Amino acid sequence: MKKLGLLPKLIIAILLGILFGNFAPKWFVQILATFNSLFGNFLGFSIPLIIIGFVAPGIGELGGNAGKLLAITTGIAYLSTLFAGSFTYFTSSIVLPNFLTVGQLTINATNPEEALLPPFLRVDMPPIMGVMTALLIAFTLGLGIAAIKSATIKKFMEEFQHIIEKLISSIIIPLLPFHILGIFANITFAGQVATIMSVFARVFGMIIILHITMILIQYFIAGSVAGANPFRLIKNMIPAYFTAIGTQSSAATIPVTLKQTKFNGVEDGVAEFVIPLCATIHLSGSTITLTGCAMAVMMLNGMTTNFSSVFPFIAMLGITMVAAPGVPGGAVMAALGLLESMLGFTPTLTSLMIALYLAQDSFGTAVNVTGDGAIAILVNKISGNKLSS
Repeated sequence: MKKLGLLPKLIIAILLGILFGNFAPKWFVQILATFNSLFGNFLGFSIPLIIIGFVAPGIGELGGNAGKLLAITTGIAYLSTLFAGSFTYFTSSIVLPNFLTVGQLTINATNPEEALLPPFLRVDMPPIMGVMTALLIAFTLGLGIAAIKSATIKKFMEEFQHIIEKLISSIIIPLLPFHILGIFANITFAGQVATIMSVFARVFGMIIILHITMILIQYFIAGSVAGANPFRLIKNMIPAYFTAIGTQSSAATIPVTLKQTKFNGVEDGVAEFVIPLCATIHLSGSTITLTGCAMAVMMLNGMTTNFSSVFPFIAMLGITMVAAPGVPGGAVMAALGLLESMLGFTPTLTSLMIALYLAQDSFGTAVNVTGDGAIAILVNKISGNKLSS
């Protein structure tokens, strides 16, 4: 099992969960529900720590490289992320109602969790602070590190980030398949799994189409500005795309992304600045996946999905996912606090989000790194350089 990737483990967990939910005795499903309760509470406790551990060092690092090129690159990356989320919102609003019924998970109960088996015991693990407090502390520390150039605080936050990354990679991510197994066993026992699985497949298809469309838009803009054929530019970035699918990490794909960006004719200095920076701040693919999955889960549960309530979530995603660790699922871990505080997700709904997101994580990462190449082309042009090929 250790040699299996996260996606195969997730698929096995879902299948076993459906099997246990159909054939296992009630007490066994309740044992799984007890694990889910404990793990979910621990995840809730970890969310503020994850936010501070990700966001503060990321902002501090960006501030340390302050300059015109940084401002331009960051601005373009953030606008790309905002556009990706907004584009996904409007597409989901039109497409999703065609193959799911709004509120269909709440037909049997006013609260969808009422249909699920309760755990044998509950252990409260209250977080040390609220999500918004954690965000404010992260912003304050990050901006403070950049402003006073404090080596001591910066080193402390970097080491704290390493601790949080270790927490995610060694505890949370390995236990996630068991958590997903328990969730699917419980919703199968409650008779809701057919709805979930049918939506999974269709949402996956919609998001893949949105990913491809986003890449086309990015390179049509970049190609138009730089006077190059967008299809040739995309073709040259294909190795980076498939490397990201395999690694599920923008950071691990940097060497390939950098090589292919230079092959597209971007000046070496610009490419060497933009690509590593965008590996942490440009998350258009992950934003598409998170927004699409969130819209599906919200519609299934009859929650409000108007643009005025979802756009602030999209806007904050571009900030909270900065410097998410280079491990599978890092982006959704960084977004859990926003899902709970801004969209009103319960622990069960965040678990469904994790399952939906992780099934498509590698494809979102591939869009992130491919888009980094488009941003490098734009910054290259703004810097006064022409593509050399």
